[in-house]
Amino acid sequence: MANEEKPAGATTNGDGAKAALNVLAQYVKDLSFESPGAPNSLRGRDKAPGIAINVNVNANPMSEKEFDVNLTLTAKASFEKDVLFNVELVYGGVFRIEGFPQEHMLPLLFIECPRLLFPFARQIIAEATRNGGFPPLMLDPIDFAQMFQQKLADDQAKAAKVQVS
Repeated sequence: MANEEKPAGATTNGDGAKAALNVLAQYVKDLSFESPGAPNSLRGRDKAPGIAINVNVNANPMSEKEFDVNLTLTAKASFEKDVLFNVELVYGGVFRIEGFPQEHMLPLLFIECPRLLFPFARQIIAEATRNGGFPPLMLDPIDFAQMFQQKLADDQAKAAKVQVS
């Protein structure tokens, strides 16, 4: 039996066809860092600031097999009523996805693709906050599967509410 090599990211799906998820490009679409109270916001404090973090994922088809996936991360650090810093990053990736059943496309786009992008986006956020004079903000890992399930549940609840109205 011949030993066949598969391209990077390739697997076989249940019917023996080759399935592949490839990263074609990664890029910073938007990066903003603001420290409106600097240099006063850089002084030491007795307590840690409150940090609000928001995460969003969007995916848009570019062709039948290529998709642009954007991971948006925002973090706002506040101490009492003062904003210490506000950072926003939109980090994108272009992915080629082929050979997967249609029912796997949304989980691939909204779970697997952002999971691949996250470590790079996390590093950019850490460097931006460090370069802004603060300790690097090291975001905790994100459960994109849970986020996806929550979005599906929210969408179903909205659809049910519209049908009742």
